[in-house]
Amino acid sequence: MGNNRKKPRIYICHTYYHAYIATVKELVAQNEGGGRADIILSTMSNDFGNLKERLDGSKVFGGVYIYHEQPDTSSEEVMSYHRDRGNIVANLIQRITYTRLLGQLQEDYIPVDLSEYRDIYVFCDSDPIGYYLNYRKLRYHAVEDGLNSGLLDDQARNANRGAWDLKRAMAALGLIFIESGYSRYCIDYEVNDISVNHKPPKNIKEVPRKELNDRLTPEGHRILVDIFLPNKDHVIAQLLGKDGKDLGTDRLQAMILTEPLCEMDVRKKLFGDIIDMYRRDHRIIIKPHPRDTLDYEKEFPDVTVIREKFPMEVLGDVEGFAVDKAVSVITQMDNVYFAKEIVYLGLDFLDKYEDPDIHRKTENLDR
Repeated sequence: MGNNRKKPRIYICHTYYHAYIATVKELVAQNEGGGRADIILSTMSNDFGNLKERLDGSKVFGGVYIYHEQPDTSSEEVMSYHRDRGNIVANLIQRITYTRLLGQLQEDYIPVDLSEYRDIYVFCDSDPIGYYLNYRKLRYHAVEDGLNSGLLDDQARNANRGAWDLKRAMAALGLIFIESGYSRYCIDYEVNDISVNHKPPKNIKEVPRKELNDRLTPEGHRILVDIFLPNKDHVIAQLLGKDGKDLGTDRLQAMILTEPLCEMDVRKKLFGDIIDMYRRDHRIIIKPHPRDTLDYEKEFPDVTVIREKFPMEVLGDVEGFAVDKAVSVITQMDNVYFAKEIVYLGLDFLDKYEDPDIHRKTENLDR
């Protein structure tokens, strides 16, 4: 198929955040005459619920597809090439085969022919889809997994400790696969802020999320709310203090963003301490991370807990909603536009609750 006859673009997403950013990018692209793209939702690490139906109903994308991405653990043959052979040479030789087999494993599960698209955007290309694109020799754009994720973690280097220069050279030849800009077939690696990335690849590309947000129309914001805020009326009532836990109009509001940090009992202590830091002067709203299974409603019955699964960024699209403080431990909040003040507690705070070696991976790369 000639390039001029190809479909414009497709986004491959693994989380609600990925799907949200893809939709923002698409709304902006369509405003500027970029045609309509398709989107793929991978089920490997996330339950999207009825998001496919909501995306279909929005008509933002031409096609919305589900991809049952296959992890390496689903194949004994693939996993047989994912064992420590005792030395770097033997490990790299088997990794060549592992790279090819994991790519091949996806063949029967990819819902569309990716070669039909001019541009392929992949969030978290470290997942098997990256190996598939490498196997098929399809060029693509990698997009950072989470906002400013390079600030806390360098996925490529953390996954390839030892003989980094050799592995990077092999990836450049297409023999093995390395994510986040190092694959032979990765055109560029798109991030929000280049400055926070730890020794980034040469093809890194900065696309600030705020600039994308500023290019959205009022209708675009409304569409995002309709797509990504399930049970919309109930959630908005909670946000605006109409859930019976409004402590008075003179109270400030603080939203605490949880994360699946530490063991469960330690996590309860950590976020309980954060609530205590603000409860005296603020009405507390808890927005649990989608993978955080701690029962905050049971543990902290006097605060508002918003349980529906959605990317927190969509709260900035809700007309009339704002909080005085948005508080997180390590979740990056550069694109939280609904908070008057952002409180980022950071790794020093987390050090008090968990062994620093667990969460200071990027710093450990230079040891």
